[in-house]
Amino acid sequence: MDIPTLTGRQIKYIRSMLDLSQAELAARIGVSQPTVYRMELDPNKAHESIPVLKIRALADESLIHVPDHAAFTARALDAGKKSLTEFTPLQAEPGWTPSSWRDKPIQQVPLFPDPRALADVEDRLKSWPPLVFAGEARALKRALGDVAEGRGFMLQGGDCAESFAEHGADNIRDFFRVFLQMAVVLTFAGSQPVVKVGRIAGQFAKPRSSDTETRDGVTLPSYRGDIINGIGFDAASRIPDPNRQEMAYRQSAATLNLLRAFAQGGYASLDNVHRWMLGFVSDSPQKNRYEALAARISETMDFMRAIGITAQSHEGLRETDLYTSHEALLLGYEEALTRVDSTTGDWYATSGHMIWIGDRTRQEDHAHVEYCRGIKNPIGLKCGPSLDAEGLIRLVDKLNPENEPGRLTLITRYGADKVGDHLPKLIRAIEREGRSVVWSCDPMHGNTVTANGFKTRPFERILREVTTFFEAHRAEGTHPGGIHIEMTGKNVTECMGGARAISAENLGDQYDTVCDPRLNAEQALELAFLTAELLKKDGAGSEQRKAAE
Repeated sequence: MDIPTLTGRQIKYIRSMLDLSQAELAARIGVSQPTVYRMELDPNKAHESIPVLKIRALADESLIHVPDHAAFTARALDAGKKSLTEFTPLQAEPGWTPSSWRDKPIQQVPLFPDPRALADVEDRLKSWPPLVFAGEARALKRALGDVAEGRGFMLQGGDCAESFAEHGADNIRDFFRVFLQMAVVLTFAGSQPVVKVGRIAGQFAKPRSSDTETRDGVTLPSYRGDIINGIGFDAASRIPDPNRQEMAYRQSAATLNLLRAFAQGGYASLDNVHRWMLGFVSDSPQKNRYEALAARISETMDFMRAIGITAQSHEGLRETDLYTSHEALLLGYEEALTRVDSTTGDWYATSGHMIWIGDRTRQEDHAHVEYCRGIKNPIGLKCGPSLDAEGLIRLVDKLNPENEPGRLTLITRYGADKVGDHLPKLIRAIEREGRSVVWSCDPMHGNTVTANGFKTRPFERILREVTTFFEAHRAEGTHPGGIHIEMTGKNVTECMGGARAISAENLGDQYDTVCDPRLNAEQALELAFLTAELLKKDGAGSEQRKAAE
């Protein structure tokens, strides 16, 4: 019996055309998933075996034409081995400028009553200093490039919408402390660098499902974030005011100043973060579950001190990198802060290190995609249930035509009950086309419910979406690259559940959000510990697959 030969690249092509995960293909041909993983691992290695015969038979039954190995290009296939030298860049669309978005249709735009006043504010902002620098954005892109290749994990989180009223050093400090604790837990569990990206120093504007809000028979414009209008339910507060953009800029600058001091001035010392984490574990009702990981971190810290590796002797243990991000919703503000990098001649958004396009504004021929395609910052793209595989590939090609690792993060937000139905299809499309992306899970926005008159999010559903996200990537043989959460450093009562079992009746105790419900400090750390368990399991599975080669 003649047994055909297939390379790893051809096997992956057949699997993608059949729309099967590695686990599903393994079941069809009667082998284990690690066997399929091994065959696909080296795209150029030829395989000749009974499983290969069965794979070829599946292709023949489905009338799939399998090109010769030499006919494949990296763009067509192996996402795990692609490189910029092999990828043929798509031709960039001509005519981009920082203002070319103004010629496109636009969603989620506020109606400012005085266009002249708006133009005056934007003109003033154009002369103000950048909030972040191009070199910092490039450093973030390099770090995310490692994540895209499976060598890191991104932790992205912060406020749903920053407010002018809550701006203060204590709130910034409390967020920073919790965020660093989460990062340490994830770093230790995953044995990989964690790229820390805050939803902070710019996350002011919010998309809304309706242009108006009605209470007791009174209808007013919806609150769209402090950078646009006020949260008070009165006509004066809800009028969009362009002067708020200057207030948002100044608050962002002050926040960035304090964050940089915290990150580089010794406050971020690993000894401090470790001490804060131990305090959380000792007070948690789930302390027995977390003590083992905390003890292992403590042992590692003791060993490092014993051999002379301390925060005093190694600056990497007393300093950290924290990047900022926000949704690029208010494009006039973004345009005013778009600057040419003097060292490269490229355009960068200097309002934040990373910006993202929301699920409501990702129309490929609209203004928000037009603006983001021209800047060189790392870009995020929210992906909800209405985005199909073909639409995703078109957006990916428009936003990252050179297939640059670290340029594009796909932030999926489905809801715990939908992620398993939608995510695998997108993963397979990206793998089939050989696109380089970071996959991140937003478990917040698809799990919003109403309880006791409050908008809330059950912690159990949040965790379930993260778990299913990891399971989907494990089944597809791809890398779950990060989580994107709305959180605060305060112990608010906005999301139900968690170790302290916040109930619907508890929501009114400290419901402070100006928009959507956030995880409180304890819930955020609890999610980090539970995600750490998933990272550890995922890492162990990868090692088992490699050992089985």
